[in-house]
Amino acid sequence: MSIDSVVEFNQLPGAKGTSQASDQSAKDLQNNFMTMLITQLKNQDPMNPMENAELTSQLAQINTVNGIEELNATLNGINTQIEAGQALQAASLIGKAVMVPGDQLLVGSEGVSTPFGIEIGSPAEQVTASIVDGSGQVVRSFDLGAMDAGYDSFVWDGILESGEFAPQGAYRVVVQAVGSDTSVIGSNTFNYALVQAVSPDQEGGTRLDLGGVADPVTLEDVRQIL
Repeated sequence: MSIDSVVEFNQLPGAKGTSQASDQSAKDLQNNFMTMLITQLKNQDPMNPMENAELTSQLAQINTVNGIEELNATLNGINTQIEAGQALQAASLIGKAVMVPGDQLLVGSEGVSTPFGIEIGSPAEQVTASIVDGSGQVVRSFDLGAMDAGYDSFVWDGILESGEFAPQGAYRVVVQAVGSDTSVIGSNTFNYALVQAVSPDQEGGTRLDLGGVADPVTLEDVRQIL
């Protein structure tokens, strides 16, 4: 019996080609193939035995499909565990202070203010932070000197350029970072917020609700837990 008599993988019941193997589970395909192979082996011509190269190739294809299915199942399990871990981690943040993307500073009595954070993408020779009031006026500037790439946090003492305490209210921080060649370096600012609640987002992740001080964020947005 020649190899031509062997049923091809894409001719097995329920399959119209290797790209459509999902119509039937790899386990069923493997069982059907082995049943047909055993039947052909029992009925082959002893003087003209079957060639095994094509059979081995087809069996390898079936095993590959089966392996992919098992890998996908394993990855789905891992993703589920990661999402559950993120939800637990997020829930533990309820009631805690975090630094999240934003530029807002809140000032209370006697100049007590919330901290702010700065993140730059590359080392800076000179970093300046300016505090801006609600009318857009700069009320205090700080020379922070050189900074390495990455994130760092700071606290304003709440004192204006005049030496007086800043009135209570909301302010903004504006940052400028300059490299050694006087080029402007991209920077991001972060502000203080309290995690009020945790809820799922539309992509299956976890969202931190910050009570209106800042827009809801994900765990990846948090730069510091205070």
